[in-house]
Amino acid sequence: MSTNPEHSQTTGDLDLLESAQQGLAQAAQLRDQQLKSEKPSGRGGHPGPGGPPRHRVQGQSTAPFKETMGKLLGYLRPVLPRMVVALVAAVLGVILNIISPQFLSAITDEIQKGFTGSVNMDQVWKLAWISVAFLVTSLVLSLVEGLVMARSTVWVSRTMRSDLDRKIDRLPLAYLDKGSTGDTLSRVTNDVDTLQQTLNNSLATTVTGVVTLAGSAVMMFYTDWRMALAAIAASLIGVFASGFVLSRSQKYFVAQQRLLGKLNGHIEETLSGHSLIRAYNGEGAARAEFARRNEDLYQMAWKSMFFSGLMFPLMGFIGNLGYVVVCVVGAALVLQGQITFGVIVAFIVYVRLFTNPLGQLAQSATALQSAAAAGARVFEFLEAEELEDESSKATELDQPVGGNVDFEQVRFSYEPGKEIIHGFTASVKAGQKVAIVGPTGAGKTTLVNLLMRFYELDSGQIRIDGVPTDQLTREQVDSLFAMVLQDTWLFEGTLRENVVYGLEQVSQDKLDEVIAAVGLDELVAQLPAGYDTVLTDQTQLSAGQKQLVTIARAMIADKPLLILDEATSSVDTRTELLIARALGQLAEGKTSFVIAHRLSTIRDADLIFAMRDGDIVESGSHQELLAAGGFYAELYNSQFSQGD
Repeated sequence: MSTNPEHSQTTGDLDLLESAQQGLAQAAQLRDQQLKSEKPSGRGGHPGPGGPPRHRVQGQSTAPFKETMGKLLGYLRPVLPRMVVALVAAVLGVILNIISPQFLSAITDEIQKGFTGSVNMDQVWKLAWISVAFLVTSLVLSLVEGLVMARSTVWVSRTMRSDLDRKIDRLPLAYLDKGSTGDTLSRVTNDVDTLQQTLNNSLATTVTGVVTLAGSAVMMFYTDWRMALAAIAASLIGVFASGFVLSRSQKYFVAQQRLLGKLNGHIEETLSGHSLIRAYNGEGAARAEFARRNEDLYQMAWKSMFFSGLMFPLMGFIGNLGYVVVCVVGAALVLQGQITFGVIVAFIVYVRLFTNPLGQLAQSATALQSAAAAGARVFEFLEAEELEDESSKATELDQPVGGNVDFEQVRFSYEPGKEIIHGFTASVKAGQKVAIVGPTGAGKTTLVNLLMRFYELDSGQIRIDGVPTDQLTREQVDSLFAMVLQDTWLFEGTLRENVVYGLEQVSQDKLDEVIAAVGLDELVAQLPAGYDTVLTDQTQLSAGQKQLVTIARAMIADKPLLILDEATSSVDTRTELLIARALGQLAEGKTSFVIAHRLSTIRDADLIFAMRDGDIVESGSHQELLAAGGFYAELYNSQFSQGD
């Protein structure tokens, strides 16, 4: 089904606006990550010992147009027969639409005979019904094309998104860490949507536009070559004019979308930090920044809309010019008796059929370029290097798992030549509580990431119960750990679903025990539906309560190894003591790794690793390290300068 060019352009602009608005939540974060990536050191999101570099590596692909379209053809093969049928139906509909003006010409000639004699109404009605039959058949064929193309392109986009979803599960964590969440989401959503819309609209529009253009030209030459040359010469002016307008307006549309994204990012940043802006009396500066960005957007918006608005009156002018040329040339030929008046009527229709596809083809060319860029990004993601196949690994740990962990000369670097962990060696016995302390960027979180095989070692080994982790599958390694991170992660679901995440057949008694142990029993009693209360953004849970939910999730998993990455950073002192008692009860017999900045929380640890610059500089119990008066004692005393 051919798509109205005005509607296609409007829909495309609205889709771009919607995409920009959907990216509000990512804009400020992306900018912060890019700024942070330039700092010399840091933790979590900074380059340096504490975490992976967060610079963007997933930029626009430069894959050639033909190469991208060739890959897209691979996705189209299962539905290609249906799409061919749809395109054939569209072409047949266009052909019937092109032929129908001949009947209009014949009807006009029959009516013209009435000026010198009688009108053969039977012939007029016969020609009229044939013309209507052609037009109705053309409409039906267009509807068939639209239905088949819509189902085919939606199937392609569904398949592509499914492949992207499966691809994410097979990608190494390092790939996702080095990119941005917003960029990955954009590939799965916006880029696939662009491909779908282009396939559904522009592909059929391009084919029917070419057929209409060629067919109407053939029919014009078939009817009268002199008028055909005159009409085409007038219409070609529109080709050059539209090309000039498009070349001038494209840069303004690009700038408009870029500035729109920046403005939306500023709005999101301002709204999310509204309380802080008010606290520092920053409303005036925020308004001034908004006004500046809004003015920049205004300048680009009116220029792009002005040039875009020129297209339709320009094409209308070219069409009207074609009508004038046809009428003048046709009148001269009629006076000379070389053509009939009906030929002029037919040519007026042909001029419209010839000029309309010009604008459609120009827009389709732009849409195909956008689709090629979107497809290149999608295929770049799909072709990224995956995790190695571990189906051949058959090593199993003895059951039950003891929890002994050994680090032997572990070396690791996020980027080649920039080593983060330098020959780390340590031994942890089953059931021990191990605290890992050190300044920001010492490598604490990196060590835990290596323990869980989120990243692969450069050299050395990590062994669990004597078995190197690289001889186990990642699923086997992950099944041994429960983890609580500093940043809470709750999904939209019931409280029960959030706590028993990933588990089946958890008894109510076990759930009650864990909830009581972490001190959430009062919260459950206050919630309107208890455990079945759906947690959303509107659910009033404090940061500490959200952290307690994630801690309860780790406890109820009952894994042999437990990782707490600054898990008590979001709770108050009273809640912290409650959690400490609960962990002491429920972590019995489990090997625990605790990363903490507040050293008061790890004084009861069986073993403390004091890390600095990727190395263990001291290890021992709290009392032993204090008595040694070394690096750990310096860290501890800096937090408790008034005594403990």
